[in-house]
Amino acid sequence: MDTRRPTLLLALLAAILALAGCAKKHRVSVVTPSAPAPPARILASETGVASWYGHPYHGRAAADGEIYDMEKLTAAHRTLPFGTVVRVTNLGNQKSVDVRIIDRGPFVDGRIIDLSHAAADALGFVGAGLAQVRVDVLALATEAAAGDWFAVQAGAFADQRRAERLRASLEREYGAARLVFQPGTPSLWRVLVGRERTEQAANILARRVRVEAGSAFVVRLDPSAAIATAPEPASSQP
Repeated sequence: MDTRRPTLLLALLAAILALAGCAKKHRVSVVTPSAPAPPARILASETGVASWYGHPYHGRAAADGEIYDMEKLTAAHRTLPFGTVVRVTNLGNQKSVDVRIIDRGPFVDGRIIDLSHAAADALGFVGAGLAQVRVDVLALATEAAAGDWFAVQAGAFADQRRAERLRASLEREYGAARLVFQPGTPSLWRVLVGRERTEQAANILARRVRVEAGSAFVVRLDPSAAIATAPEPASSQP
């Protein structure tokens, strides 16, 4: 009998076990990198000047009825439906923030969006007050009900008499013009012209009004938003 065979078998088994241990020790898990998230789909874009607002509007009802909290990421826009989500990029430093539209404004010619304090802080222009921005629409809320209309703001005045003179002049030309009181600091009398079913029609009207008034932009007339009225003048009676 060959007495070397058991010894050879034991040696071979030991070698196999040693190799298996090394393989287990040096095994490396291969992780397949996940695909990068696709870029957000941009539905529409505009560029212009952004401003921000805080006190005294903080804690008051926004145009959609929600209580405005200046430390939440929200904004005011003149025409986008409430609930629309937009990405605002500060073109000066390339910082971006996503905000939800809950309010109306800014009612100042040359500005396109009014941001909350939190959003302006994220974009780095709280101190400056204004910034050149790009606004990209990411999620457009369901278009408002059939009762929605658009008008053209031709001016805004702290002096009601100046607002009334412009209103009367535009009414003679376009047949429909009215004053809307905008409470705030300062309070303003806004002159609105026309009542158009679509934003496109209102833009055509705005081009005509701009020739006469020098300033004109389109605003949405939300049926659910309460129209503020001016406070009654103080009585002169004792």
